[in-house]
Amino acid sequence: MIIRSRAPLRLGLAGGGTDVSPYSDQFGGAILNATISLQTYASLKPTDNGKIVFRAVDRNEHFETEATDFIEPKGDLLLHKGVYNRIIKEFSKQPMSFELTTYSDAPAGSGLGTSSTLVVAILGAFVEWLKLPLGEYDIAKLAYDIEREDLGMAGGKQDQYAATFGGVNFMEFLPNDNVIVNPLRVNPIFLNELEHNLLLYYTQTSRVSANIIEKQSQNVKEKNTQSVDAMHKLKEQAQMMKEAMLKGQLEKIGKILDFGWQNKKQMAEGISNSQIDEIYDACMNAGSIGGKISGAGGGGFMIFYCPENTKHKVAEVLSQLGGQVKKYHFTKNGLTTWTI
Repeated sequence: MIIRSRAPLRLGLAGGGTDVSPYSDQFGGAILNATISLQTYASLKPTDNGKIVFRAVDRNEHFETEATDFIEPKGDLLLHKGVYNRIIKEFSKQPMSFELTTYSDAPAGSGLGTSSTLVVAILGAFVEWLKLPLGEYDIAKLAYDIEREDLGMAGGKQDQYAATFGGVNFMEFLPNDNVIVNPLRVNPIFLNELEHNLLLYYTQTSRVSANIIEKQSQNVKEKNTQSVDAMHKLKEQAQMMKEAMLKGQLEKIGKILDFGWQNKKQMAEGISNSQIDEIYDACMNAGSIGGKISGAGGGGFMIFYCPENTKHKVAEVLSQLGGQVKKYHFTKNGLTTWTI
């Protein structure tokens, strides 16, 4: 028997950063995101040899131990260890023997929610194996708790919910960890056109998002007016993006992205840098009318809105800057699991 699981990565289109505590706890956050065809994968094979084996094929990492009810969360493959420990604590109550192999279509630190999405995929494999009675909200919340509480990793809330639910969603992050996912019924024609015009670019750099997020959180705690005001504007941006997508006002999306980017840079030091600014300016000069860094900032993927057929010129310019334009499609499905 082999249990398979996959979960989609996401493009954060608006409101990024307002899902991070303490801002979301004090003011409430709002984000609009959409899942794409880049995925994370988990394959779980039960064994009877009394061993636990973790493999991350894309990272060339391997961990093996005797079956136990707790694995010290340190070293490589922290996410794998964190999920296993929580599954034992809350559900299995006893050691299990298995091999778990994972893979991601995008590297860690790329800004597409890779780490959180991988946690969702791994959780999905255990849910499928153990037939756990968990719904979408349960899985997303559990994934969040494992990362943020058990493993102490700084970050927001949107990625776990995007990976679990899939599709285009307007998400509200309210006090007391209350999250509401509103699936948007975007006209397929509008979504096809957005996909045609929205270019995804990997800068060939990665970053530790926790460092930027910690600065952002500190700015809120210290009541940094510039930073907090910028987050308010990004929450407004999420509403603007929601209306534009539902009404098919695609000509507004580039400017809405640019509005968000100009404000996002004010949230914390390190979100942008000279390389990112150079890339952004080059794309705007080539025909893009707006864009943003994906995720917390500092590196990873960027997106650019290129109206009509300007994406070909923008892609040509980007190819000269050392990165890679990445093909993708929007997807409707979130976490998917099956057994063979």
